[in-house]
Amino acid sequence: MSALPAPAQPAREVGNVMLRSGLDGFGGLSGIEVDDDGVGFLALSDRGALFEGTLERRDGTLTAARIHGGVRLLDQRGRPLTEHLSDSEGLARAPDGTLYISFERQHRVWRYDRANGPARQLVEPREFRGLQLNSGLEALAIDAQGRLLTLPERSGDLRRAFPVWRHEGKRWSKPFEIPRRGRFLPVGADFGPDGLFYLLERDFTGTGFRSRVRRFDLSGDRVGAETTLLETENGTHGNLEGIATWRDPDGAIRLVLIADNNFAWYQRNEIVEYVLPLASQGQSN
Repeated sequence: MSALPAPAQPAREVGNVMLRSGLDGFGGLSGIEVDDDGVGFLALSDRGALFEGTLERRDGTLTAARIHGGVRLLDQRGRPLTEHLSDSEGLARAPDGTLYISFERQHRVWRYDRANGPARQLVEPREFRGLQLNSGLEALAIDAQGRLLTLPERSGDLRRAFPVWRHEGKRWSKPFEIPRRGRFLPVGADFGPDGLFYLLERDFTGTGFRSRVRRFDLSGDRVGAETTLLETENGTHGNLEGIATWRDPDGAIRLVLIADNNFAWYQRNEIVEYVLPLASQGQSN
């Protein structure tokens, strides 16, 4: 059994705003990428759409989020995704702007050289086919070497770790596992400016959601330095499913988290931001 995660000083909430738009297909936001300066962002809907917007802050506090446009995702022939192919969940952006999107139901990862262009499908490992229908590849991230990492929402047992697949070159490997801690399930991931791996997890309690963020050092093929940075009480936020990280002008790493409202009037399209105390931040580059 792996060691329990190291304690950390708690992350501090520095803003919570609602995200609204009249654009067609807006809602169900399950993934997010934020620019290095913390202003521009891309938000992914789980119905095959991508939206562009900006974040506004005053004295370091998030005060507003605005949507400026959106596009429908296309298939490999340049056609809008049909319903059975459109369950887009995880979003990762390479330094050159290339986008990678993971999908559930038809479990796969597609590459987009531009947001409004046709998709390119990455070769799939056989294990993808055996993932649960609605518990597939929700979390997707890309590291400084350009390697994609993804893991399923469920491991199949409370005592079983989550397998992690890594894509480099033209193939996938399964170099390690992330330990499972209680009822929380992975729904979003990002590599921070410190080179460490940030994993957003969710627990649906029946009356609301709890959220947790853990951080790992994934040097080589080993999982280390597991640290719990954030764990919320039931109902503190909505259905947080996407995470992005950036470093603010003070040198602190911030977590930008986005909620999926499931296209339901009683749930929230919410963006919340947390700042990590400098003393709790990793030293990797």
